[in-house]
Amino acid sequence: MQANISTRLLQAFLMLNDCRHFGHAAQRCHVSQSAFSVMIQKLEAAAGARLFERDTRNVTLTPEGELFVEVARQLMSDIEAAFSDMSDYVARRKGRVSIAALPSLAAGWLPPVIAMYRAQHPGVTVELFDAISDHCLNYLRQGKADIALTAPGPNLMEFDTQPLCEDPFYLVCRRDHKLAKKRVIRVEQLAGCELIHLARSTSVRQHLDTLLQPVGVINTGLEVEHLATVAGLIESGLGVSLVPELTLFQFRHPNLVAIPLNAPDLVRPLLIVKARERSLSIAAQGLLELIQEKSRSGFAP
Repeated sequence: MQANISTRLLQAFLMLNDCRHFGHAAQRCHVSQSAFSVMIQKLEAAAGARLFERDTRNVTLTPEGELFVEVARQLMSDIEAAFSDMSDYVARRKGRVSIAALPSLAAGWLPPVIAMYRAQHPGVTVELFDAISDHCLNYLRQGKADIALTAPGPNLMEFDTQPLCEDPFYLVCRRDHKLAKKRVIRVEQLAGCELIHLARSTSVRQHLDTLLQPVGVINTGLEVEHLATVAGLIESGLGVSLVPELTLFQFRHPNLVAIPLNAPDLVRPLLIVKARERSLSIAAQGLLELIQEKSRSGFAP
């Protein structure tokens, strides 16, 4: 038989145990004495045993009542703790949020946003995965990430997406390169340049291949995954590279310059992506709102 015991009945039982008087206990529970008696009867019926002995002067616990006191106290303690815990989650005093982001965002723009969120909600744990676009989406599919900041791709139909920003491209070269003193670079001026590529799996590379095919750039054969490696190769005079604006913090070096590329069609759109069938927790929703707010302030490197 399933017991149908409410917190109100448990509170009435504990109050009668403290007062040992029906009238006083009813008064403290803000009900009439007859209504209070009915509550105790319902509890005893649910417990399957008498919990109190009554006579004209005294109210005492039965042996079963003595056993039930500790049960009732533990139940009330657990319920109060559960609601207190839930209040902490609702108020973002506790919780966990996971975010997957492209390395260019995870290493540059995103850390100050996470730091601000952590300062506002120090009890919330923020987990960060820095990964290429496909891996970001896999983290969402597997439920390991609540939010992903990534580039468009062929596998986005199953997700909810919204724009984060548009990321224009820059030429990065050494200060002694023939194009280093240009204020803006046109695509055709890249002809004859030795190009260092990012790996084909990256969102950057997917945007560049179509644009550069007719230009006549020289393929150096250098194709790497990490921006720090690209910077080292350029600094050593092994070529130039085209990179999005949000990655320029990786190229702050006295011997390197970054020049905007005049190519309106070459802009890397970035998106906020989340699972379509899964609601965000209050903690995750708070981080999403902060990301949206800060994205409206701009992404200047």
